[in-house]
Amino acid sequence: MHNWRIKLSLFINYFVFAILLNSSGIAILQVQNNFGISKKAAAWIDPCKDLSIAIVSFLIASYIAKFGYKRAMLFALAIITAVCFIIPNTPGFMSIKLLFVAVGSCFALIKMSVYSTIGIVTRDSKEHISLMNFIESFFMVGNLSLYFIFGAFVDNANPQSTSWLNAYYLLGGLCLIAFFLLLSAPLDESAAKVEDGKPVSPKFIDMFKLMSEPIVLAFIFSAFFYVLIEQSIQNFLPTFNNKVLLLPAVLSIQMGSILAGSTALGRFFAGVILKKLNWFYVIIGCLLLAALLVIIAMPLAQDEAGKNIIHGWLNAPVAAYIFPLIGLLLAPVYPAINSVILTSLPKPKHGIMSGLIIIFSAIGGTTGSLITGYIFDKYNGQTAFYFTLVPITILIVSLFIFKRLQRKPVMEPVINPDVIH
Repeated sequence: MHNWRIKLSLFINYFVFAILLNSSGIAILQVQNNFGISKKAAAWIDPCKDLSIAIVSFLIASYIAKFGYKRAMLFALAIITAVCFIIPNTPGFMSIKLLFVAVGSCFALIKMSVYSTIGIVTRDSKEHISLMNFIESFFMVGNLSLYFIFGAFVDNANPQSTSWLNAYYLLGGLCLIAFFLLLSAPLDESAAKVEDGKPVSPKFIDMFKLMSEPIVLAFIFSAFFYVLIEQSIQNFLPTFNNKVLLLPAVLSIQMGSILAGSTALGRFFAGVILKKLNWFYVIIGCLLLAALLVIIAMPLAQDEAGKNIIHGWLNAPVAAYIFPLIGLLLAPVYPAINSVILTSLPKPKHGIMSGLIIIFSAIGGTTGSLITGYIFDKYNGQTAFYFTLVPITILIVSLFIFKRLQRKPVMEPVINPDVIH
């Protein structure tokens, strides 16, 4: 298998950081139970993560290729390993926010490096979009795992217990394994440091030059609204299950795994399907079906909430199973549009473009979390999730513009016209 060791390393890195990054939804629920924090205040956990991602990406994106993708990933893994071993010994709302500042900062380095490395280890745009979806599907496998990892540490009998923080000891161990796996994987980064036969000299202004291109602006707009939708649902699904559907805390967390599982499955199938079908038509169809699912699931949640005493998965309301399936439909969007924009650019620009992807994704995630937290507090959970219909509509419109501006991929294999096949 071509570059199999570094590809395996990318999968493992993304898996570990998926668990760390997306534990914010569980933290949002648990700080309400542990420390009496309001939903509106708890929603600020996500900005601690997302703004850190955005700031680090903004400062580092232009220079990460020079620093080295592998070196950046090793640095991030070393830092977050130490933080994971410290956090269970310092419970408190402020320490939880600082945890997610560290997670966000380190994830910025990981994501920029992973996205840029994909361009190095793939040979054409079809392989690029396929590997992007498979790596993102593994990200969601990590996201799926976190609900059961944290569910095992949550004390249902004592809502004030901070035993759930002990899960970070396990995550610290996984980060340590990921560190040594990456250390042993070879990576030739020379292709990212040379453009048109000349060494690339990174400049901070390069990011702003790239942002001025119409296709990049259209992409940024699309990525922002996609992540706004995704994080609105993901971060508040455990809270929705607990406060609206009246599921116990552990079950609320565990049933959030349906969203992660359906997203992972959707991205896995997208990795196969998008090798054969046009990405644009697949994504537009998925978004229309996602909007329909919201319209179907929310009335069910209103009708079924609190009707029965819920002891486990088998007697949970139907809405707890149906609504998280939206992940299956939203799944292909993000990896596909990221792949399209990256393969439209030369490899030395992938680091900067990855930084822009991360910055505006983080801003979108923060915006989605704060808006959802506000609507949830001011009105109710159904209204908060009905709101997703607005950004879904905007995203569909922006994707039409993005498609019209799409360039021919620069990663397509060169074919000699003199050779007869």
